Amino acid sequence: MSSFGRHPFTRRLFLTGATGVTVGLPFLETFASKVVRAAGPDDPGFVVFMRQGNGCSQAMQYSNPAEPEMFWPRNLGALTTASMLADSDRATSELSAHADKLLMVRGVRGAFSISGCGHARGALQALTAQPTGDAEASNNSLALGESLDNRIARELNPDGRGPLTLAAMRPYNFLDSVLSYRGPNDRRGAQTNPKVAFDDIMGLVNLDEGSANAIAMRRQSVNDLVRNQMQSLLSRSDLSSDDRNRLDSHFSAIRDLEIRLAECTPLGASTVSSINAIDGDHQNGDRVVEVAELHIDVIALAISCGYTHAVTLQIGNGNDSTRYRWQGEQFPSYHWISHRIFADGSDGDPIPDAQSKHAAVDRIHARLFGRLLDRLSAYTTETGTLLDKGVCAWINDLSNGPPHSINNLPYILAGGADGYLRTGTYVDAGDAPHNKLLNTVATAVGLRKSGGEPVDDFGHASLERGLIDEMIA
Repeated sequence: MSSFGRHPFTRRLFLTGATGVTVGLPFLETFASKVVRAAGPDDPGFVVFMRQGNGCSQAMQYSNPAEPEMFWPRNLGALTTASMLADSDRATSELSAHADKLLMVRGVRGAFSISGCGHARGALQALTAQPTGDAEASNNSLALGESLDNRIARELNPDGRGPLTLAAMRPYNFLDSVLSYRGPNDRRGAQTNPKVAFDDIMGLVNLDEGSANAIAMRRQSVNDLVRNQMQSLLSRSDLSSDDRNRLDSHFSAIRDLEIRLAECTPLGASTVSSINAIDGDHQNGDRVVEVAELHIDVIALAISCGYTHAVTLQIGNGNDSTRYRWQGEQFPSYHWISHRIFADGSDGDPIPDAQSKHAAVDRIHARLFGRLLDRLSAYTTETGTLLDKGVCAWINDLSNGPPHSINNLPYILAGGADGYLRTGTYVDAGDAPHNKLLNTVATAVGLRKSGGEPVDDFGHASLERGLIDEMIA
């Protein structure tokens, strides 16, 4: 039987068709008084972690040769569109349109030192703040604890649903999924196909073959499967004109994404085979960016519908050998660029203008992050936009290029989590271990300790507790 109701754990409404398809709806002010609760742990926000690998193009004065700053803004303090555009030679200037929503945090170091494979050790602790049990981190190393996305999903998601875990990459059995952990030594695989993620969110996985084929061939939409419920909702006399516009935009976004997915069939078996068959082009950067964009559109729908409170989006595999394209030029392997040589190790010919190429890859990731902010800003809520309700974080496993250190990890956040976090500013955390940043994000989105206190102890028990005060409004 179809229904129009309220999810028991979120403020979102949803439509459920007779086939079991569920279409979550955006915030509707008409029903706000019935479904909105006071902000706090019972009215949780959300977090989206978008991960880049291989460090960023920040200054390395002690390298040989020294490298200039090409990532961070010039000055700490207030961020404005004008100030960021004035720093147009810095990769973060790509986000100038969102200046008032940003919280840039420098001065954060990895909680545990890295040895062995820095890519593995940087990645496995990124959201866990846990070490590995191995003496030397390798491709097979695993973190000794749960990741923050899993903790948030476990405590805040409806029906105990896990986090939405996505990746834009072609898996090839080396550091594939790196971010999400259910618990010690239990790493979660990431979904690489946005179409599969979309089907799961919309409840299409158990759809009969005929309906599924009709949607795939663009003869039918998910919207058609809840048509009666949609018309019943739109016919309500108490529905405001703004809410009608919100619904129209929401259903249009669903249909637009369906069309893109049908045209793309991202990372299907034939596509993977064709990519594998191209000598020297085993990770096509155009394809990775396209899939990342589709994942971002799926994420926006998932958050707007209240499907999840925690998402990870991994760009590239663990040491990301994607060949990105910038201004018409297809670069060598990004991993090689990060080492500044045509090799994965320490021996290889120099890559010309390697730091500038690294900075260009940073800009590609910045634009993807900007797309995420655009999509979430398009949804309105009772107090602003959907972006304002939660936190989006562009993170990195490592700090910089050739040293691949974990000092001054780049953290670019957006969204104030209902005013808990500062926005429109660039701060220095004073060499804080990154578990404190994770504590701050956890508390911002609504996690609390058993006594109701802010979360100050996420990560390994040996770590110093606390939050980063500079991040809090």
